[in-house]
Amino acid sequence: MITKRIIPCLDVRDGRVVKGVNFEGIQDVSDPVALARHYSESGADELVFYDITASFEGRKLFTDILTRTASEIFIPLTVGGGINTLDDFDRVLSCGADKVSVNSGAIRNPDLVGEAAKRFGDQCVVISADVKRVDGSFHVFAKGGREDTGMDGIEWIRRCVDSGAGEVVLNSIDTDGVKNGFDLEMLQAVCDVVNVPVIASGGAGGIDHFVELFRAIPNVDAGLAASIFHFGEVEIKDLKEELRKNGINVRL
Repeated sequence: MITKRIIPCLDVRDGRVVKGVNFEGIQDVSDPVALARHYSESGADELVFYDITASFEGRKLFTDILTRTASEIFIPLTVGGGINTLDDFDRVLSCGADKVSVNSGAIRNPDLVGEAAKRFGDQCVVISADVKRVDGSFHVFAKGGREDTGMDGIEWIRRCVDSGAGEVVLNSIDTDGVKNGFDLEMLQAVCDVVNVPVIASGGAGGIDHFVELFRAIPNVDAGLAASIFHFGEVEIKDLKEELRKNGINVRL
């Protein structure tokens, strides 16, 4: 049985971890290095680090904070934000990241995913898709959820996986920060068209939402969350123990 992963997400802006609702109303949370170290010691399986305004501001990701973070933790680290070229992939991996998450950069240059997979291996390439319902359809959004591309989200994700992306992070803008549960409909639609690991992001409000996620969609490989971990509403150890009690295989 495949072990399900629990992944805290650090959204970083101006050198600080921040969090909002539906990608808006951003508030300060903590120092990213200290928080990453805490999660590494608390039983997180992996960590995701997003420089959330790098693409929107047209700049490169904060490599100094990334290097410090990578040196402090002993779990896999996925990093995204401002990834537009193969040089960006190389720079982030050189700073200590295990995987690189690309979103807006792949939308601007769809060949980037395939080129990165060939150079660095598909296990290093993560397609992170910010998806929102628009008139009943799933649309991909770019630039940190600010720009509707008009593209079909499910088809876009399938295309990226076919090009070489080894993992998918599905960020539901509709459920982000709302804490009413993961977007099961959207996640099922993605799992139906890809055969690589899918990470659910957006909507976790409590332990029961993780139980619901893995029971409802066994093909989902991991659950990602931010605020419930950042603000101490859910402890990773408690979450994993409850998942194990519900017959869901996790690393304790």
